Parts: sequence; C-alpha cells; structure tokens
Amino acid sequence: MSDRFRVQQSCDLLPFLNAQLKGWTRNNIKLRLKKGCVIVNGQPVMQHNHELKIGDDIEVRAAGKNMQRKTVRLEILYSDRDLVVINKPAGLLSVATADEKKQHALAILRQQLSSPKRSIDLWPVHRLDRDTSGVLMFATSREMREAVNEGWAGAEKTYLAVIEGCPDPSKGSIHQPLRMDAEKYQMIVGPHADAKNAITHFKNLRTVNDRTLVEVRLETGRQHQIRAHMAWLGHPVIGDPRYGTDGPRMGLHALRLSITRPKSGKRLTFETPAPVEILDLLR
Repeated sequence: MSDRFRVQQSCDLLPFLNAQLKGWTRNNIKLRLKKGCVIVNGQPVMQHNHELKIGDDIEVRAAGKNMQRKTVRLEILYSDRDLVVINKPAGLLSVATADEKKQHALAILRQQLSSPKRSIDLWPVHRLDRDTSGVLMFATSREMREAVNEGWAGAEKTYLAVIEGCPDPSKGSIHQPLRMDAEKYQMIVGPHADAKNAITHFKNLRTVNDRTLVEVRLETGRQHQIRAHMAWLGHPVIGDPRYGTDGPRMGLHALRLSITRPKSGKRLTFETPAPVEILDLLR
C-alpha cells in the first residue's frame, strides 16, 4: 500500500511531504525518508532537501518488515583489544531505552563484531543524543570503561553545531549550571540547589543566511549541555524541537574526541568530519 502524488510546484522534498501527508507526524515522515520508502521518479530518495520539479512523481511506500529489519553496519573509526570507536549516524540511539524495539548502536556494533564462534561484549564509555552524529566510544570490558571514565575529566570533546543567528562576540564561554526537569526531560539553565556546574566554549566558524556554524568545546559533559547552553545564549541548535525549533535534522555533530589511554598513557584522538546534511543546514 502506498500514496502517490504529482508535484505541481518546485520545492524541497520534506516540505512537500509535510503538505501532502495530512495527519502524519513529522517524525513519521522523516522515518519513511530514512528507510528509503519515499520514491521520486522511480528512485528511492532519503535526502530531505532533495529538490522537486514540476511533474515529478512521488510515491510513499509502507515501511515493510524487510525494510525495518535491514542490516545496518556502523563505520568503525578505531579498534584495538580494549576500545572501539564508531561514527554514529544521526537518528540512532547510543544504547537501549525503555522502548526495546528501537535499534541502538551498542546492539548493532556488538552483532557486527561478533562471530558464530565468538561473542563480543561492549560497554558504552559515553553517549550521544539520538539525533547527534559523530564520534562514539565503547570499551570491550567493564574494567576498561571504568578506567577511561576515571580520566574523563581530561578528555577533550569538540563538536560542530549549526545554530540560529550569529553570536556576538564571535567566541566565548558559557558558565551556567544545569539541572534536569524530569517531567519535561529538559535541562534548566541557572543556579539551583540541584544544578551541576557546566562550562561550554564556542567559536563562530561561518555565518550564512542568519545561521552560524560554530565549533564547541565542552569542559564538562552534562546531558543536553550544548543544546541547553546555546538556547540560553539565544542561539538554539537548528532542528532541535526541545530547546528551539524542529527541523529535518538536528545540527549537532561530535567532531573530535581525545583521551589519555589507560595503562599506556598514550594520547588518542578520534575525528570524523560532519556529514553533508549538517553543512546543508547553512543553505
């Protein structure tokens, strides 16, 4: 079963689908895009900003079981006997949540590295929000995870973010404590008895169409720290419905992670460039 449409006016794919698929949530539409269920002129298209022309034929297919269970392989940036580092795509959970049906990086990577004769155990060293892409690290033993976490204060964590507007001055630091509102599942910025210290450093890289690409370095690593701090500054991350405005994807990418390796003391740095979808947000 599928829905079919003919394009009457040139536009991007996602706005077209939002207008045509009455009653559908944005998340459901984006999920169909990610699963390759949107067909343009006979070809699957997953880019939300794909340009449509007058006369294009659009088909939105049902997400069949074969699509939902498609094998996913993760890009491995680094691996040794103790550590595995991947490039996590946006839209994928880092670890399991209460909804056990959703795929997550931990299970996919464990299956990807295991063989019929040898099962691989993995422990998450840290986490990324579901809609944040980039460098994500796992340990192959609980002991290694704890050893890395003991030195986590010395880790350097650098992100790229596309934000609304242009901060002035062009670089600075945000020293604002954070606390989680459990009911709203949202970080509250400002002094409070339950708030924890949080420090974010940012630097403007490029501004286009009142959107700015910034490099962000975390001195602390609180949940939602970049998203909450940039929104507090008046420049929320693009595509972040919790702290700003919803969009086709959230403009946040874990660019680089640098740690001191336990035992050897060697400094390790892992980096993966931002996907083109991040830079497309500046258009």
